[in-house]
Amino acid sequence: MDDHISDAVGRPDLIRLDDSLLCLRFETMKVISALAAVRRLLETGAVRPGDTLIDSSSGIYAYALALACHRHGLRCHIIGSATVDRTLRTQLEVLGVRLELMRAGNDLKLDQNRRVARIREILAEHPEYHWMRQYHDDIHDLGYAEVADRLAAQLGDGPLTLVGGVGTGVSTGALAQQLRRRGADVRLVGVQPFGSVTFGCEHVADPEIIIAGIGSSIPFGNVRHDRYDTVHWTAFDAALAGSVDLLRRHAVFAGLSAGAAYLAARWEHRTAADRTVLFVAADTGHRYVDSVFARHRDAVPVERLAPRQVRSAREIALPWSRMAWNGAPAPAAARAADGRRSTAPPATAARHG
Repeated sequence: MDDHISDAVGRPDLIRLDDSLLCLRFETMKVISALAAVRRLLETGAVRPGDTLIDSSSGIYAYALALACHRHGLRCHIIGSATVDRTLRTQLEVLGVRLELMRAGNDLKLDQNRRVARIREILAEHPEYHWMRQYHDDIHDLGYAEVADRLAAQLGDGPLTLVGGVGTGVSTGALAQQLRRRGADVRLVGVQPFGSVTFGCEHVADPEIIIAGIGSSIPFGNVRHDRYDTVHWTAFDAALAGSVDLLRRHAVFAGLSAGAAYLAARWEHRTAADRTVLFVAADTGHRYVDSVFARHRDAVPVERLAPRQVRSAREIALPWSRMAWNGAPAPAAARAADGRRSTAPPATAARHG
């Protein structure tokens, strides 16, 4: 029996779609990350019950941090993107979150920079607030240790290809690192939208949308580029096709980033039949009903889609590109000016966080 709803929400389901194609399905993936981070902050005395935690979010992390604060008697202040939908806004309000939304616009970089600038203004007025810095603080890695334990127990030590959105770096990157610390043979495949600076694709715009949550137009300090072996960039239309096929073929109702990851995972599965391929579905499809699933008749059959194989960022093109990354360092534009801050324990202790 769980002591708090956050335990149930954060616990993923491992679903077999094919003999060696698996889905790691979360209701809200970042809950496990936020819970572990807040728990460590309380244990170390960095924050105390009644304190206020603040951060920026396009949606999923806001809910995750709100649940962690609810569980541990903390206040929560979120500077949110305009992409935060009405359902989530209502939940956050009922949970007691102070939510400030940026003005709607088509410029993601401006939106992200405004959110960070607003946080700095608030911290100047309230230096006692704790900025979670989900884009930079490695403390968010800790929550993936328990997931890695479960995967290791169920999948054994055979070769594994892990596919999923890069986001802030503490999702697929952290999970792969936790598995590798256990001796697993893990090949890590990151999924990005076009227009994201993280892996050097800021020069290719997607006319539809940059996929919220897995891409960025500003540098993220906790993305460890050297953990990634391959990168896929998928346009909105390609991710839509993946999301619709995932629901139609396998009855898995998941978000747009899951559709992109599923598309990439199918390709990796075809090209490396000797490996188990596991892709991450970070959230459910509810907030994409109107923008994605209502357009299911427009979805291109996934069998017609294939990535353009590229050797450099200059060759990346819509609607889908794939490049061997081979642990290369971050592109210059993706290096965070303020570096990486960590309040996590050393690597030898992180698995017990």
